[in-house]
Amino acid sequence: MAYERFESNELTLRDRLAIDRTRLANERTVLSYLRAAFMLLVAGATVIKLFGDSHAAVATGWALIAIGVGVALFGGRRFAAMRRAIDRAMPPASS
Repeated sequence: MAYERFESNELTLRDRLAIDRTRLANERTVLSYLRAAFMLLVAGATVIKLFGDSHAAVATGWALIAIGVGVALFGGRRFAAMRRAIDRAMPPASS
């Protein structure tokens, strides 16, 4: 990260606010991943419920559910990795 070469007490207010914006952007991103995962889960369940008499529809529904779980896991993993990188750049300010 760009701030790794600086000590936490050397950062200006502008730098600290930029890191706060980055933290918030990371949270928005993980929420987007979770929203997409939830929509895939719901779509899969809907396909199974509405077209359950067809084997192809059931397979498609379960595939959507599996993809939804995968998206949720991928988003959570990326969120955790980015949060660790941000925290290494600047630990939370002590009050």
